[in-house]
Amino acid sequence: MKRAAAVLAALVIVVLILAPLRLNGYAINLLYITVLSIGLAYGWNIISGYAGYFSFGQIAFFGVGAYATGLLVADLHWFWMPAAFAGGVLACALAIPLGYVMLRLRGPFFAMGMFGMAQMVRVLVTAIPATGSGSGLFLPPGSGITEVYYWTLAICAGAIALTIWIDRSAFGLRLQALREDEQVAGTLGVDTTRAKITAFALSALIPGLLGGGYALFLTYIEPDAVFSSRLDLQSIVMAILGGLGTVWGPLIGGLVMTQISEALWARFPQIYLMIFGGLLVALLIALPRGIVPAIADRFAARRNA
Repeated sequence: MKRAAAVLAALVIVVLILAPLRLNGYAINLLYITVLSIGLAYGWNIISGYAGYFSFGQIAFFGVGAYATGLLVADLHWFWMPAAFAGGVLACALAIPLGYVMLRLRGPFFAMGMFGMAQMVRVLVTAIPATGSGSGLFLPPGSGITEVYYWTLAICAGAIALTIWIDRSAFGLRLQALREDEQVAGTLGVDTTRAKITAFALSALIPGLLGGGYALFLTYIEPDAVFSSRLDLQSIVMAILGGLGTVWGPLIGGLVMTQISEALWARFPQIYLMIFGGLLVALLIALPRGIVPAIADRFAARRNA
C-alpha cells in the first residue's frame, strides 16, 4: 500500500512539474491554487494531524510570510525568492514564542485561541502604516505565474518530504503520543513542550514560505486576501478528507476536492457550492477517517481474507 501510494505520488509530482509547459493561463492559475492549498494542508497536518492540536489559525503565518515578502520586495528591493524565504523564516521564528503561549490550551480552546490570534494579527497589520494599512501594498511586477508556481510546487514537495520523515521518525512517534494522550506521553519521558513547539514551528514555516509566493502571484496584497478564512478552511477540509495524520492524505484530499469542485462549477455554476457541500458531507460520513485510511483498511482486509 505505502509503495503504491509513493509511486502514485511520484507520478502526480512529475505531471505537476510538466503541466505548465502545456497549459494555458487559466489552467495554470487553477493548478497553482490547487498546489498552494495542498501545501497549506500539509503544514496544517503537522500540528493538527500528527500532534492533535486542531488549529483554525495557521493562515496567520501565511499572511506574515506574504507581508514580509511584500515589504522586502517593495521597500528594500530584494529579489522575491530570498524575500519569500525570509518571510517563511520570520513566520517560523514568530511561532516559537507564540507556541509557548498558545499550546498551553487544548481541544476547542486551542482552536478558538488560534482563530482569535489570526484575527488579531490581521487587525494589527491593518493598523501599521508601513504595510499600507487597510488599503494594501502594491508589489512591483517582475515574476510570472510559472516561476511562482514552481516555487510553490517546490515548497509543497518539501512539505511532503518533511511529512514522510515525521511519519517514520522518533519525533513523529512523540507527536502521535501527544495526540493520543499528552499526560501519559509526559510520564513516559516525552519532552512534550519541546515536541509540540517544534511541530508548531514547522507547521508555521510551510505557510510562511507559501505566503511569499502568493504575494508575488497577486502583486497586490491586503489583509483580507492573505489572511483568508476561505484558504484556511479549504486546506483543513483537504487534510481531513484525505486522512488526518497521514503522509498522502493532504495530497489525495486536495486533488479529489479540487477536481470535484471544478467539475461542479463548470456544470452547475449557480448552485455548485450547495451540491459540493452536500457531496463533501456525504464523503465525510462515508469515510469518517478519510480516503487514505479507508483505502489502507480495504487493502488490509484483502490481505487477511
